[in-house]
Amino acid sequence: MAKDNNEINLQVINLIAKGTRITGDINSDGDLRVDGEISGNLESRGRLVIGASGKIVGDISCKSCEIAGAHQGKIFVAELLSLKASSNVTGDITTGKLSIEPGAYFKGTCTMSDENPL
Repeated sequence: MAKDNNEINLQVINLIAKGTRITGDINSDGDLRVDGEISGNLESRGRLVIGASGKIVGDISCKSCEIAGAHQGKIFVAELLSLKASSNVTGDITTGKLSIEPGAYFKGTCTMSDENPL
């Protein structure tokens, strides 16, 4: 069966590659992976992944988030925030659920909340 060219793929994943630097706010309806650097606030209605080489300086608001890189600023996650062993997070967190692997660095406060930030 032929694929309909008018069909929209709702599973869009945006990638900010290693070596890319962005200054300014980012808003996305889809999932986002950051392996580069962002200086600015980020809002996503999907999942955010900050890879081991990724760095964000600014506030984050998203549905779910996995951090293996660095972040400075406030984090608002509606569902699950996962801090990997290589993560370095400085700032206050508000999330529905939190997972922290041994070795992760976190400095700030954490509030568990069912409120949806989006």
